[in-house]
Amino acid sequence: MEESFNIHLGKKLRIRRLSLGLTQTKVAQAINVTFQQIQKYEKGTNGVSSNRLMQLSQFLKVPIIYFFEDYKDFKDLNSETNSNEDLNYSFLSRTFSSLSSIQKEKILQILKNTSKFEKVG
Repeated sequence: MEESFNIHLGKKLRIRRLSLGLTQTKVAQAINVTFQQIQKYEKGTNGVSSNRLMQLSQFLKVPIIYFFEDYKDFKDLNSETNSNEDLNYSFLSRTFSSLSSIQKEKILQILKNTSKFEKVG
């Protein structure tokens, strides 16, 4: 289980890093490790300590639970709905609510335009 979780966590780290347009070097500098260590985290070769996970969470501006989302063996024990709660939706909802009204309007416009393309194509 540990090996598959390391791979899962590494994928989540890579997705978030790329979505923010960050290099492995930038992330490494932020948490005081080498970029090679970030490569090992992303490949799942090395596990991430709780301290490093907290640093990554803070630097990448995601809750720690982000790294556990969608992992097959993870159960959110604090959730009343447990398996029915969609953690990705929760993260997106919190992120969207923190945006300015102008940013929200731009995103909604993009989504409206995208849905028009889906209906045609």
